[in-house]
Amino acid sequence: MTMTQKILAAAAGLDRVEAGQLIEANLDLVLGNDITSPVAIKEMEKIQAAGVFDRDKIALVPDHFVPNKDIKSAEHCKCVREFARRNEITNYFEVGEMGIEHALLPEKGLTVAGDVIIGADSHTCTYGALGAFSTGVGSTDMAAGMATGKAWFKVPSAVRFHLTGRPGKWVSGKDVILHIIGMIGVDGALYKSMEFTGDGIANLTMDDRFTIANMAIEAGGKNGIFPVDALTESYIKEHSSKPYRIYQADEDAVYDEEYTIDLSTLQPTVAFPHLPENTHTIEEIRQMDPIAVDQTVIGSCTNGRLDDLRIAAEVLRGRHVAKGMRCIVIPATQAIYMQAMEEGLLKTFIEAGAVVSTPTCGPCLGGYMGILAEGERCVSTTNRNFVGRMGHVSSEIYLASPAVAAASAVTGVISSPEDLA
Repeated sequence: MTMTQKILAAAAGLDRVEAGQLIEANLDLVLGNDITSPVAIKEMEKIQAAGVFDRDKIALVPDHFVPNKDIKSAEHCKCVREFARRNEITNYFEVGEMGIEHALLPEKGLTVAGDVIIGADSHTCTYGALGAFSTGVGSTDMAAGMATGKAWFKVPSAVRFHLTGRPGKWVSGKDVILHIIGMIGVDGALYKSMEFTGDGIANLTMDDRFTIANMAIEAGGKNGIFPVDALTESYIKEHSSKPYRIYQADEDAVYDEEYTIDLSTLQPTVAFPHLPENTHTIEEIRQMDPIAVDQTVIGSCTNGRLDDLRIAAEVLRGRHVAKGMRCIVIPATQAIYMQAMEEGLLKTFIEAGAVVSTPTCGPCLGGYMGILAEGERCVSTTNRNFVGRMGHVSSEIYLASPAVAAASAVTGVISSPEDLA
């Protein structure tokens, strides 16, 4: 069995499972946010559920339109808040202690190796960086999970990505996953487990791994998952008191496809509109006419962690955002915000002419805090660049790493730090 299949077999109480098999698995955590939870709460009311299966195993994180941008978003959050109070949900995070859900839950120690986690948000696959099986579901499945503590799954087959080598100075996890999506396409791992192996993993930080696992869904993956090594265990022990379980793929595990990627050969990579698979390396971009941009966004559940902010600050330090450009920086959690403040990163951003926001998903989904007007272009460290994703249907989103987003803010055109004088 693959790593994912072993986790699912254990959660289903079975000795083994096979790809395509339908199982019912016990859940370690059910997640919802301010957009998806109200729908799930209404579904629970429809089935007249007596309550939640375990108030400690549900996490409700208002983060998409928080702090509330309008009356509708305030009503959504009120619905979630009142549900959390009624059911005495332990892990409900209000404004002031909330963060972007997929950065907040690992930081709070709620996700550990061996867990089975569902969330009514497609980027729930982030926690595979810790050796957990985590996947996004619809709000109806979230409702059933909150009521019963169980979920149905079709056991996924797997694709293996064998990583070797060490990435270069300005190459991060974002470049790795954009390279992979560009290689296999947005449906290249459709309903499959993307399993990462190889000695190159040791050269990726935890933040790199969170970013890679986060965007497994952009290749159609059911989940992305990394083996548990010393770095993973150190992270888990630092953040969590929960017991964890380490699973390893069998040597004769079956994979539908296998790819080997030498990280040392990768370049900063940018996904052009309007799909994450439409990738170009920075060297290819240098051969094109300069691509002028109006805004850069550094943040989101993909790239709002401390490493991301440090990299962006390194690029922006002593420089200034180009005249007429907007640069928006969004730390992913309050703790990251605080650490960035203590390290002087926020001062660097503000001196460079950027704006710093409280944690929110805001601009990523075209919610608020950075909506694009007709014809505008944005270099964003978010995860999707579909038509109209961040605003007007004629606007354009270029997905990139924090290094490229920060450099582009300085030059006003898509650039890497190496292009700066």
